[in-house]
Amino acid sequence: MIRAVPGDPAVALLGPRATPELKAQLHQQMGLDEPLFLQLFKFFGRLLHGDLGYDVISQRPVGQIVFEQLPYTLELISVSILWALAIAVPLGCYSAVRRHSTVDQVVGVLAVATIAIPPFVMAVYALLIFAVALGWFPAIGAGDRFGDRLMHLILPGFAMGIGWVGYISRLVRASMLEILGENHVRMARSFGISEWRIVTRYALPLAILPTVTILGVGIAWLLSSAVFIEVVFARPGIGALIVNAVNARNYPIVMGIVLVTTFLIVTATTLSDLVNAFLDPRTREKL
Repeated sequence: MIRAVPGDPAVALLGPRATPELKAQLHQQMGLDEPLFLQLFKFFGRLLHGDLGYDVISQRPVGQIVFEQLPYTLELISVSILWALAIAVPLGCYSAVRRHSTVDQVVGVLAVATIAIPPFVMAVYALLIFAVALGWFPAIGAGDRFGDRLMHLILPGFAMGIGWVGYISRLVRASMLEILGENHVRMARSFGISEWRIVTRYALPLAILPTVTILGVGIAWLLSSAVFIEVVFARPGIGALIVNAVNARNYPIVMGIVLVTTFLIVTATTLSDLVNAFLDPRTREKL
C-alpha cells in the first residue's frame, strides 16, 4: 500500500532538484529499479536472517531504529491501559451493584460520550486545558529522568485511555450483573458474607475476564491511537516514526514497523489468553 502512495524516496533523500541520473543511481542502490515481487522476495529472505534492512536517510539498521523508539510507545500504551482500568472498573462495579440508580444512568451516558470522542480530539483538548491553560502537566516531549518521564506520560496516557473507559465500564457492568446472579454468589450471601467482599473476592475476578480479552485484542487500536497521540504531544515512539517514514517514503522503516507491531498484536493476544487462564480456575482445569 505504501508503494501506491505518490512520491519517491530518491526525491526525499536528494531533494527536489536532484538530477534524473542521481535518482536512477539511488534507485539502483536501494533496489527500487527491480520488480516489486523481487523486492519483496529479497526482503523476506533477509528477514529470515533477522535483517530488516537499512534506513533510507541515515543508513542505520531498521531494527535498531525501531527498537529505540518502541519503549516510548509501550510506556504510553501501558499508562493508557492503567488510566482506563482505574476509572472504568470501579464505575462498572458500582453500576452493577447499584443497578438503575442515578449513578448507573450517569455512567451509561459518560460511557457513550467517551466512546464517541476520537483520541486525537481528546488529546488536543487535554493539551489545551491541562497543559496550556492550567499548566499542571508538560505539553510536549517525553522527559529524561524517571519522574520527568512519568509526568510527560500522564496527560497523553489519559487522552488515549479515556476512550476505553466506556467500553470497559459497560463490559464490567454486564459481566458483574451476570455473575452476581449465579449460585455461588447466592451461597456466599446465605453465609452472611459482606456484599463488598462478594463483589471484590468472588465476582470481580470472573467479571474482569472479558475485559482482559478485549484489551488483548484492542492492542491494535491502541497502537493506531498512539500515532495521533505521539504527533499531538510531540512524543517519540513508533507512531511518530511511521508518520515521518510515510511522509519520506522510507519503505524499509514502514515495513519494519508493520512487522514489529504485528508481533506485538500476536503477543498481546496470547498474553490475554494466559491471564484469563490464570484468573479463571475453570480454564486452568481444562488446560
